[in-house]
Amino acid sequence: MDRLTEMEAFASVVDNGGFTEAARKLGVSKSAISKHVAALEARLGARLLDRTTRRVSPTEIGLAYYDRATQVLDEAAAADDMVTSLQSEPTGTLRLSASIDFGAQHLPDALSGFLKKFPDMRIHMVLDNRPVDLLSDRFDAALRIGNLSDSSLRARKLTTIQMAMVAAPEYLAEHGTPTRIEDLTHHNLLHYSTEPSDTFWRIKSPTGEDRQIRVGGRLTVNDGLSLVRSAEVGLGIAYLPCFLYYKSVAEGRLVKVLPDLPVDERNVQVVYQPGQFIQPKLRVFIDYLVEYFRNKGNEVW
Repeated sequence: MDRLTEMEAFASVVDNGGFTEAARKLGVSKSAISKHVAALEARLGARLLDRTTRRVSPTEIGLAYYDRATQVLDEAAAADDMVTSLQSEPTGTLRLSASIDFGAQHLPDALSGFLKKFPDMRIHMVLDNRPVDLLSDRFDAALRIGNLSDSSLRARKLTTIQMAMVAAPEYLAEHGTPTRIEDLTHHNLLHYSTEPSDTFWRIKSPTGEDRQIRVGGRLTVNDGLSLVRSAEVGLGIAYLPCFLYYKSVAEGRLVKVLPDLPVDERNVQVVYQPGQFIQPKLRVFIDYLVEYFRNKGNEVW
């Protein structure tokens, strides 16, 4: 006889205080409930219920068994729900966080395709250069660039971006073009940061060593497009991701500075809370983003 059926019959008797009500709740006969409970007690070799003419109550052993049995039944129900949800179309609202610059430039196209494919889904996207806390801020996922500050999060790589120093040709003509990393200390370095206290550029030397360059410029901006414009009008040298500088470089408004340095590449990742079971709406969204950026390749810049 099925163990889960026996457990369910026994738990229902305890929950409802008797065989008659348990049978009604489960939609079976009273005799069927009695047979399941009797079979369970026989298999375990223990009396689980005290039966009187007035009431039915669990024995001490029965009460301990009830606690474990209800856990097993809850897990079984959750497993059934998981299979059902995995076979159905995802629905509901997904809350997504991303940086202003990357999100504004590259997520609308991705989200357009996703929402067309899954018409019962809704996206609430919040663009903010502040790194959010997924749990306390109630986000399902976030796009992050570079190393993760919270190693407990799960992550999937979407694409890779390149960092470069750029400046307007007019600025370099007036102030000189740096030929070594050390030359940067004599220039106005425009800082792109969400943390005003973080006043260093981290770049690689020609030998591959990590170097920290203190930013000596007079302008710190947490908005990438504003910093690009500041560099274009000749305020100094900016250190930017490729999705911000590529168009300005292609059109000649900016040129790369120290272009022979090792390429500084950083991963763009979608991060989410760890767990054994990922909600279907989040699972299909992450899979879609991974495929979207894989198909776009370098076209995204």
